[in-house]
Amino acid sequence: MKVDSDGGTALEPRDVVKAAVEAERIGYDAIWLPEARHDPFIGLALAAERTERIELGTSIAVAFARNPMTTAMLANDLQLVSGGRFILGLGSQIEAHITKRFSMPWSRPAARMREFVCAIRAIWDSWATGDRLKFRGDFYTHTLMTPFFSPGPNPYGNPEIYLAGVGEYMTEVAGEVADGFICHPFTTERHLREVTLPALRRGRAKAGGSLDGFEISRPSLLVTGNDERELAAAVKAAKQQIAFYGSTPAYRQVLDLHGWGDLQDELNRMSKRGQWDEMSAAIDDEVLETFAVVGEPEQIADQLAKRYGDIATRVSFYAPDNSGQRRWAKVFAALRMAEDS
Repeated sequence: MKVDSDGGTALEPRDVVKAAVEAERIGYDAIWLPEARHDPFIGLALAAERTERIELGTSIAVAFARNPMTTAMLANDLQLVSGGRFILGLGSQIEAHITKRFSMPWSRPAARMREFVCAIRAIWDSWATGDRLKFRGDFYTHTLMTPFFSPGPNPYGNPEIYLAGVGEYMTEVAGEVADGFICHPFTTERHLREVTLPALRRGRAKAGGSLDGFEISRPSLLVTGNDERELAAAVKAAKQQIAFYGSTPAYRQVLDLHGWGDLQDELNRMSKRGQWDEMSAAIDDEVLETFAVVGEPEQIADQLAKRYGDIATRVSFYAPDNSGQRRWAKVFAALRMAEDS
């Protein structure tokens, strides 16, 4: 199992460089950046110049805020400047953000994402081979590529593409057209086993393959700390994050699986009233421990292995309080020790 570093939602591009250099020094396999308060591509481009080994991935970049051509070019350039270490992690976001925040179209997200990825691969293939670009789909059409605008074949090959998802349809698409799957932090072990894995297998079967060699990345919500103050802060931050995700109708299916559908209704009503600080009180310890791995730093590695050791090929530590890598030092050391034993 690869152990990755989660860059957090608040890192400015220059701080990403520091975080990536430190993650590489510690021995992490990759650093992932989300598209939240800053553009992840800029931070990773800067980090690529200061690192040599560590993989650099977006977790996630919002696909539907872009088009396949601009995304193909961004990813191709990052593959170049990183020397072949870039992973393009894509996600759909939810309808309200795509239409109201990005002012972009929304329809049939799973089908659109499938076509988005296929279009990127068609563009890369055109650059690599010099063949005519002729991609026509229901959502995207790319039929013009002159030599002036083609960067040519990438000497490091094309980046791998990972897709993120929660629902069965998007997860199945990931299995069919992607190289890996990024689990949403608002996913439980039960949901992964009963919903995610079967959907990925169906997708892989459509592509004529299996899950062998297919990467499954598990950003894990951890609640731990080196002292009582840190632990209390981690509990508070985790409950707030779970409440935020739980208020989103698109993620209700995870709560329904556990018989907690009414909690989604309550959280959604509170979010519409702007009661963001009060929402975390609705998350009791049972819900917390279902979504998060809770314990002393030295205990976390064993719990992660028990929950996800036979599912995930790579794991990262999701920190809603942006606590950085210091908190995870003991967890990282325990995971590495377990691998070596």
